[in-house]
Amino acid sequence: MTLVDHSKKVEPRDQFKKVQRAEDAKKAMSEYESEGAAVRAKTARLKALRLARDAAEAEAAPKAAAASKKKAVKPKKAKPATLSTWLKGQQGDGRLD
Repeated sequence: MTLVDHSKKVEPRDQFKKVQRAEDAKKAMSEYESEGAAVRAKTARLKALRLARDAAEAEAAPKAAAASKKKAVKPKKAKPATLSTWLKGQQGDGRLD
């Protein structure tokens, strides 16, 4: 087999591969774009639902606040002990000898 014969066989195969790669690229790009459009549509739909839910909650919240005007009284926190008080307590217990 000579070099000329070899190139006659390889050249059409290479051209076929090139055309097939181009078709695959077009198909992949089409799928990519359609998936992107689907994601954007889903995001817009979910955003609209979220905004509607938030608006309904905001509308219901003032009604609930008007119904209960009493404020809950928080219990006061105990003042934390100082370090010197704690150390005296430890010595009294016999822990710091």
